[in-house]
Amino acid sequence: MFRFRTLRRVLVAGVAALLLPLGAGVQAAGAADVRAADAGAGYWHTSGRQILDAAGQPVRIAGINWFGFETGNYVVHGLWSRDYKSMIDQMKSLGYNTIRLPYSDDIFKSSTVPNSIDFSSGKNADLQGLNSLQIMDKLVAYAGQSGLKVILDRHRPDAGGQSALWYTAAVPESTWIANLRALATRYSGQDAVVGIDLHNEPHDPACWGCGDTTRDWRLAAQRAGNAVLAVNPQLLVFVEGVQTFNGVSGWWGGNLMGVAQYPVQLDVANRVVYSAHDYATSVAQQSWFSDPAFPANMPGIWDKYWGYIFKQNIAPVWVGEFGTTLASTVDQRWLAALVEYLRPTATYGADSFHWTFWSWNPNSGDTGGILKDDWVTVDTVKNGYLASVKAPGFPGSGGGGGGGGGGGTATCAATYAVSSDWGGGFNAEVKVTNSGTVALKSWQVKWTWPGSQTVTSMWNATYTQTGATVTAVNAAHNGSVAVGGSASLGFGGAPGGGGVPAVTCTAT
Repeated sequence: MFRFRTLRRVLVAGVAALLLPLGAGVQAAGAADVRAADAGAGYWHTSGRQILDAAGQPVRIAGINWFGFETGNYVVHGLWSRDYKSMIDQMKSLGYNTIRLPYSDDIFKSSTVPNSIDFSSGKNADLQGLNSLQIMDKLVAYAGQSGLKVILDRHRPDAGGQSALWYTAAVPESTWIANLRALATRYSGQDAVVGIDLHNEPHDPACWGCGDTTRDWRLAAQRAGNAVLAVNPQLLVFVEGVQTFNGVSGWWGGNLMGVAQYPVQLDVANRVVYSAHDYATSVAQQSWFSDPAFPANMPGIWDKYWGYIFKQNIAPVWVGEFGTTLASTVDQRWLAALVEYLRPTATYGADSFHWTFWSWNPNSGDTGGILKDDWVTVDTVKNGYLASVKAPGFPGSGGGGGGGGGGGTATCAATYAVSSDWGGGFNAEVKVTNSGTVALKSWQVKWTWPGSQTVTSMWNATYTQTGATVTAVNAAHNGSVAVGGSASLGFGGAPGGGGVPAVTCTAT
């Protein structure tokens, strides 16, 4: 009775973290910000329904899918338009703290050559001549340097398309496990990579707990998970659901009902995170969308398929994919309901569901992305839906600044930091902090470069440039800043070598 998505995978040819620590029990986001600079360090492990960092502080995955390695391009998409560092900088500035990187086993073949990368004007210069795995190394290294975490996702056996089971005739289970072990070994000691999603969206005839080793995904996940942990015991092992359990069907990879009776048991304790996928009508119709009670019926649906695992403190739950074009009212109501169900950060902190939105890419056929088709402009409506479940409190990265005092008036301070500079261009971030005693309603920052630099693109703000002086005003979604809170804008500029100018901030 279910129709599952085909367009999304077809139309793609040619995502210290912003993690929120808690004290004892549930803690509001504002209080947790004080310790945010220390959150997320090192490798992670689980404790009940929470994920903890190396220091034992709870963290929240609030991230984005950046696909492409699993397609015939054999590399993340969008590099035909932009420098990879520019996009990672933008992800960070928008408040995403984790990138899920889908890949296929094709990237392990010596004959595979990544394609559709623009090297003009200095873009992606350090990727020239590299194979897919070497490019993945670069992305992981820069994400880690930027404070983002990475989850590797074995999305497909090959670039041709999704498989129901974790193996095919051409890519047997032995190859799947060998490649998982190779990645776990490759990134051993690099704690930017916190885990591996073993296989994307198992579906019929995959089963959970049926005992047939050719179809039982739970048993396969145990074999693969143990193989991964044998070479890198620090990693988290992300295990998706199936389609059908005991005759009840749902989204591909989204049915985790079998966990209650048949949990995944690995040789290393506190490493399993269960992963669900959930979508809206732009992907496929499901019976619950036409329920007269919709969307009030949805929490019960989510509880049944995967939410109970979190609510019963069995293990952490990560919604590894969810997305929509937002074209229909039903989809808009679905996303609003799901975001609320994921537990707003300001209320629950890191004691929440984890998530990575599908997708960063605009070229996902049945969902679109956070970026619009120019690969630069942010879909502020879609991004805005996610604002309450992002994990605020990213530590500042330094740089020049200016600011104001306290008192009963709205004042702000700003810092400017260059995140990458390749000579022909650069990326930078300006962070605005409310340094006063009342909330900001809006803000404006200004700086003057000593050279001939110009802004080439900007996100999270609008700007004007007169000569060497740039004036940037907050976007609609980030003008309001609580006392002690912060907001940021990011931009690309050219040429490089502009240094760090002083920035003034004015509350407007």
